[in-house]
Amino acid sequence: MRHHHLAGIGIGPFNLSLAALAAPVGGLDAVFFDARPEFRWHPGLLVEGATLQVPFLADLVTLVDPTSPFSFLSYLRDRGRLLPFYFAERFHLPRAEYDDYGRWAAARLPSCRFGHEVTGVRWNDAETAFELTVAGAEPVLADAVVLGVGSVPSVPEPLRGLVDDPAVPVLHSADYLTHRNALLAAESVTVVGSGQSGAEVVLDLLRARSTLDGLRWLARTPAFAPMEYSKLGLEQFTPDYTAYFHGLPEAVRDRLLPAQWQLYKGIDTETIGAIHDELYRRSITGPSGAVLTPGVEVVSASTVDGGVELGVRHAQQGRSATLRTTAVVAATGYAETPTGPLLAGLGDAVHRDQRGRLVVDAGYRVALDVPGPLFVQNAERHTHGPGAPDLGLGAWRAAVILNAVCGRTVHELPDRTAFTTFGLEDL
Repeated sequence: MRHHHLAGIGIGPFNLSLAALAAPVGGLDAVFFDARPEFRWHPGLLVEGATLQVPFLADLVTLVDPTSPFSFLSYLRDRGRLLPFYFAERFHLPRAEYDDYGRWAAARLPSCRFGHEVTGVRWNDAETAFELTVAGAEPVLADAVVLGVGSVPSVPEPLRGLVDDPAVPVLHSADYLTHRNALLAAESVTVVGSGQSGAEVVLDLLRARSTLDGLRWLARTPAFAPMEYSKLGLEQFTPDYTAYFHGLPEAVRDRLLPAQWQLYKGIDTETIGAIHDELYRRSITGPSGAVLTPGVEVVSASTVDGGVELGVRHAQQGRSATLRTTAVVAATGYAETPTGPLLAGLGDAVHRDQRGRLVVDAGYRVALDVPGPLFVQNAERHTHGPGAPDLGLGAWRAAVILNAVCGRTVHELPDRTAFTTFGLEDL
């Protein structure tokens, strides 16, 4: 079996960042596997005009190593687009451009092996290494493993059975573009979810549907609220805050995280403004016909006469109602991909908390009863806070993991990253 120093499972933005930062490290044998044929980043939501919610500096490498050949600016130079980007004065990239940038970087990293699905991880005592089972190929050994298996669409319980039935017009927003034409032609469409994805779907439907009659946008949050984007507020996406959050008791973290929803579940102000502008434009000749209602939770769903009947409840009013709609788009976010099946070969060696979640230390290492290190990327929101899925922290986390794997400082990281002091220790 081929023996590597480092093996990554999954090649999304975070493990791709690790692969890019590891590429120039002499003597490090790293390999990364992904079941997909190529890098793709939320392809079903690459709606025209949609942008990232983080600046272009939050690419794969720049916030750790701005001299890397895998930076976004290097991508632009290779594509012959540096000057157009300079004149465009864009701080936030189109989602489609970030998707193309990721494929560009992956194609230049020989450590990335697409079309290779890792189905299991176990500890090989004889080799003192992890053994990875790869579908259709020989197993491989690795001294260290990094899980970057991403997230999966999260669907509220009342809608799950309907989303799983291809004959029913209910889908997660991750599949929006696949069904866009049908949604534009549908007599009525209900979008459920108050985050950025829901807002982008609603904006696209507002712009492209011939009529807004029958278009509804329902949200469980008390308002269609903007994402936190103040400069000091954004310091909750710094390594300083991540370390503070990790140091809190588990019960405190579990209470705190839901209250921080506007950090990662809000809508950017430009999208909110564009939705209002479109509603205003469409209202010039009369009422637009669109209905936007926050504070509403979907409590039941069933199919009726080729459409969908939704049972909803308004929390503040304490009232319930039944809505009929032709189609439903569940823009209800994503959940961390379950790691249980992948790590089943490690058995009870994997430490989990009372809720069955991985126990992860400050350096992103999973607590294990085996000698080798197993790290996670974007599977630690419960231990590291709202920054876990944020692209802006990706390069930093990858550098922390890389330094640990190499046993030395490959990338210097600053001791202080925020003006805010979180906690009392330094007062």
